Amino acid sequence: MFYVIDKNTDPWWNLAAEEYLFKSFDKPVFRLWQNDNAIIIGHHQNAFAEINTEFVKEKGIKVVRRLTGGGAVFHDLGNVNFTFIDNVNGNEESSAMFARFTRPVIDALHGLGVEAYLEGRNDLLIDGRKFSGNAVARFRNRLLQHGTLLFSASMADLSNALAARPEKFTGKSVQSNRSRVTNITEHLPKPMSINEFIDYMHHYVAGEKSGYSLYEYSENDLLEIGRLRDEKYSQDSWNYGNSPKYTYSKVRKFPAGLIEIYLGVTRGIIEEVKIYGDYFFTKDTEELENLIRGCAHSQGALSERIEKINLSDYISNIEGEEFLSLFWE
Repeated sequence: MFYVIDKNTDPWWNLAAEEYLFKSFDKPVFRLWQNDNAIIIGHHQNAFAEINTEFVKEKGIKVVRRLTGGGAVFHDLGNVNFTFIDNVNGNEESSAMFARFTRPVIDALHGLGVEAYLEGRNDLLIDGRKFSGNAVARFRNRLLQHGTLLFSASMADLSNALAARPEKFTGKSVQSNRSRVTNITEHLPKPMSINEFIDYMHHYVAGEKSGYSLYEYSENDLLEIGRLRDEKYSQDSWNYGNSPKYTYSKVRKFPAGLIEIYLGVTRGIIEEVKIYGDYFFTKDTEELENLIRGCAHSQGALSERIEKINLSDYISNIEGEEFLSLFWE
């Protein structure tokens, strides 16, 4: 079991290091890290719909796509990120994964006198206000879960950098991002600096009795992480993607999350399909898109194809009828 404390605050490098540790190591890993100003978007999100483009450009904020699902989050140096990488635990569902990996974080905060708790599918709250969003990814027999810890983040930048999407508030009173989130510093019985907080979290989770040992990157590790940074995570093709024009689109909010679908239909046949969203998944959405491509744009034909797969592998916690409702007005 290894723990890693990264001092590099370059968002491109940090997401590259995340993928390298996830796909190259076979032991459990615990990691603490920070990013300079950045928006980190979910693996299948539409970047242009999630960010305030003018504000991001004006402030020089990097937009980086991650491996995990879920929604867009704003990072600055007032935020601490944690990562757990481990083997898949049997047929563990995503809710159990979140509970397993957020438990050490919650316990650590309780040790500081902060009454944090897990609520919903992936959020950590204090007094009903969110300070941590979590997401998961699976690669072969490996599982990665990471989350944010808003410690002393700029709430103004957080609110301004993310685009307000009215679809996310269906059935709820619309509130600003600023009013629904909180910093851990607001709830600490005694003040502490962010460096003191990082040191505390490191010792609580990966202390002498934890079984973790400090891992130092080798020269080859750094070369591979640098290659991933330069060839993937710094590239607009990865972070923004290439979206062709579509003749049909629909956006709906489900219990599973926000889902967008874009179709190009010619003579009744779906020739192009793109699915975006902040949902969670264990199989890549591209497989689902390939299944739909070439299908007739009809209820019967699409139902027949969807029935052949376990849809929840691609979009967790969604029913077939809910998903098919996206294909028609």
